[in-house]
Amino acid sequence: MNTPKILVIGALGQIGSELVEELCLQKGTENVIASDIRPEKEVNIAAQYLQLNVMDKERLYAVIQEYQIGTIYNLAAILSAKGEQDPMFAWKLNMEGLFNTLEAAKDISHLTKIFWPSSIAVFGPNSPRDNTPQYCVMDPNTVYGISKLAGERWCEYYFEKYGVDVRSLRYPGLIGYKAAPGGGTTDYAVDIYHYAVQNKPYQCFLREDTALPMMYMEDAIRATILLMDSPPEQIKNRSSYNLSGMSFSPLGITQSIQKQIPGFQCTYVPDFRQKIADSWPMSIDDTEARNDWGWKPEFDLEKMTGIMLENIAIQYPEVTTG
Repeated sequence: MNTPKILVIGALGQIGSELVEELCLQKGTENVIASDIRPEKEVNIAAQYLQLNVMDKERLYAVIQEYQIGTIYNLAAILSAKGEQDPMFAWKLNMEGLFNTLEAAKDISHLTKIFWPSSIAVFGPNSPRDNTPQYCVMDPNTVYGISKLAGERWCEYYFEKYGVDVRSLRYPGLIGYKAAPGGGTTDYAVDIYHYAVQNKPYQCFLREDTALPMMYMEDAIRATILLMDSPPEQIKNRSSYNLSGMSFSPLGITQSIQKQIPGFQCTYVPDFRQKIADSWPMSIDDTEARNDWGWKPEFDLEKMTGIMLENIAIQYPEVTTG
C-alpha cells in the first residue's frame, strides 16, 4: 500500500515555501506534493509540484485521489492589507478554499488530517490587547480577520459534526528571509531588514510605538509541524490555538538593527494599515498551546535580527554593510 502523501496548498507563499522545505527534510521529498496557482514551468521547488487552484473543487478531489493524499496544509489566502483592496475576492478565496478542503476530508477516507492557518486578525478593537487570552471578545474589522474568525467556527463544526481532524494556529506576524512577504500588516518587519542591509533608510507604515505579536518563521514552521504530529487526544482546541513568539514595535526592531548597523535610520509615516494594527493584540497568551502539545518558542528579537541580517546580506553581495 502506498504511503499517504502530504499536499501543501499555497506552497509558494511566505509560509508555504519554508514549510515544504522542512516537510521534505522530515517526511521525505517523495512524500510531499507542493501546489500553487503558478504553472509548473515557472516553479523551482524541492518537492514535486502541481498547479492547483484551491477553489477548483473537482481538480482538488482528483489530486487527492490520484496521489493518495493523507494530510493537507491549506495555506492559500489573501492577507490583511491586500484583502482590504478587494474584500469580495478575499472572502471568496479564504472561505471557499477552506470549505473545499474540509469537504474533501469529510468525503475521502484516506484524507485524515487538515491544517488551516488562522491569525491574530481574528481579534478586534474590543478584544483585550495585552496578553490576549484564547477565549475573549473577537470583533475583527478586516475582511481577512472576518474570514479567519468564520473559518475557525467552521473548523470546529466539521470536527464536531463529521469528525474531521482539522487543526489550526492563530499566527502572529511572521518574519523570515527566504520568501517575500505576501501583503500583510506586519510586512514592515521583513522589509526593514532588506533596507538596512542595503544601507538605505526605511519608511515604516506604522507608528514607532505600535507593538504587535511577532514570530520568526523557523518557530512558526516548527509549531505547525509539532501541532500536526501531536496525537489527536492532545488537540483539545478545534477552532484555533493562540500562538506567541515575541512582541515588539517598529522602534524596537529599528533599535535592534542599529546595534549591528549603527547608521541605519527609520522614519514612521502611518498609512491605512495603522488602523488595522491598532485593532490587533499587543501580546498573546498561548498557555493552551504550551500545555496541550508542548509549544515553546526558541527565538527572541535579538537572535532573530542577527539571523535575518546575516542571511539577507547574502542576497545583496554587492553591498558592504560595514
